[in-house]
Amino acid sequence: MPIHKAVVSASIGLHARPAAVFVRAVTDTGLPVTISKAGIEGVDARSLLEVMTADFHYGCEVELSIRDAALEGHSGLQTAEGALSMLADLLESQGAH
Repeated sequence: MPIHKAVVSASIGLHARPAAVFVRAVTDTGLPVTISKAGIEGVDARSLLEVMTADFHYGCEVELSIRDAALEGHSGLQTAEGALSMLADLLESQGAH
């Protein structure tokens, strides 16, 4: 299972606009990405409501993952790794906007 870690850099965390930008990017990958943090079970990163209500605040470390079974029918692990890396970079750069 591909996994990437990132730190949420948006000053308001994953709420409102930063959450919408992130969810749109996840949806664009076409992959079922899960986002989680310590103490919180993973939520569907394609769902704006789930992401916004999970309390991913500024500075928290999150884990992005895709189950191996979800990679069937996609171009494989390399695509998933690239997508997770891009999403992690997005989370870590949103504070600069």
